[in-house]
Amino acid sequence: MDLVYKNEKKLFAIAVTISGLFWLALVLGTIGIALIYFLFGYLFFLFAHSAFITHIKGTGVKISQEQYPDLYKSLVNSCEKVGLEVIPDAYLLRTDFFNALATRFLGRNFVVLYTDVVDALEDQSSAVDFYIGHELGHIHRNHLLWSFFILPSSILPLLGAALRRAEEYTCDRYGVACCQSEDDIKAAISAIAAGDTRWKSINVDAYLAQISETNGFWMSFNELISDYPWLTKRMAAALAMNEGREINHPSRHAFAWFLSLFVPRFGSGGGMVSLMITIAIVGILAAVAIPAYQDYVQKARYTEVYIDAEAVSKEVTEYAVVNQAWPESLQTLGYSENYISNATQSSQIAIYENGVIGAQVGINEEGKEQYIVLEPYVEEGNVYWSCYGENLLVKHLPSECQ
Repeated sequence: MDLVYKNEKKLFAIAVTISGLFWLALVLGTIGIALIYFLFGYLFFLFAHSAFITHIKGTGVKISQEQYPDLYKSLVNSCEKVGLEVIPDAYLLRTDFFNALATRFLGRNFVVLYTDVVDALEDQSSAVDFYIGHELGHIHRNHLLWSFFILPSSILPLLGAALRRAEEYTCDRYGVACCQSEDDIKAAISAIAAGDTRWKSINVDAYLAQISETNGFWMSFNELISDYPWLTKRMAAALAMNEGREINHPSRHAFAWFLSLFVPRFGSGGGMVSLMITIAIVGILAAVAIPAYQDYVQKARYTEVYIDAEAVSKEVTEYAVVNQAWPESLQTLGYSENYISNATQSSQIAIYENGVIGAQVGINEEGKEQYIVLEPYVEEGNVYWSCYGENLLVKHLPSECQ
């Protein structure tokens, strides 16, 4: 039974490669000085993490043959099932979190079971094996050991969060391997979803049916920037793995993939940071896209007006060739009025002195009329036209007039 999720190894290889190149460039670029900062950084982390470890050891209850032998037996059996030779230190800790965790300090691995989990599953105590197996997965796969090295790539958009989600799927597979029955899997994951008492009455089929809703933009986007897959998907994947079958989740929204490219990963505690960055990105995109769209609309409008004016210029050319003079107005060319009005484009085209065609397209902020101007000139008996703007921005003009 392959306990490693299908995407973890390739994502890990990409992360290691990118991080390795980063560390190499940093060390070479700083002539080794960066190593000093790494040392200070490690010492800072060591002291900070020691506070949590000492809290566990000084407050939590160490699981052993003498203390909660049932949990210790599950720990030992689970280590055997997943091939972990060194049994990690395990503690039972009272917190306000419904979870479990694995951590590492000075080369020693720790598994912490929160009392809310154990208490919630008292009527089906074997379901705790899923949590134990899940945390052993982090240890056996060396997720904790490699976490610092791949830190540079772990903050990258898409990649960092995708690797973490793949690791969670992998660890769920370890949890499945340690469970005695499918009911244990359902109970363990249902307890996370529905709470310490309501999980017993959860309709698993109805819960799994919610997966069909995860392919929308918002569901897709928030999963892509998250360290954890949606719990509905985790349950479906765990049950499929237990039954020995493959599972295909709904594809994610295309624009969610695109927008996620701009959101770096800040870990499970960085949701608000990611949200702020997302808002900033949307604001930047809006600041760039809205003016660009407005420019596009304006240019498209001027281009249509230019096409109408160009059609008139052909008639002016024909008139000048035949009569050897410029027409005085549009009525001279046979139009009923001296102006061609286009209400859709808010424009008026007229002929002025020396055959000049002026298309009024608006009034600028200074109150001056804006024109697209087509001016004729004669060379060697041939009529040619030049185009330019008057009192309007060059970027809005058709390419022929710039």
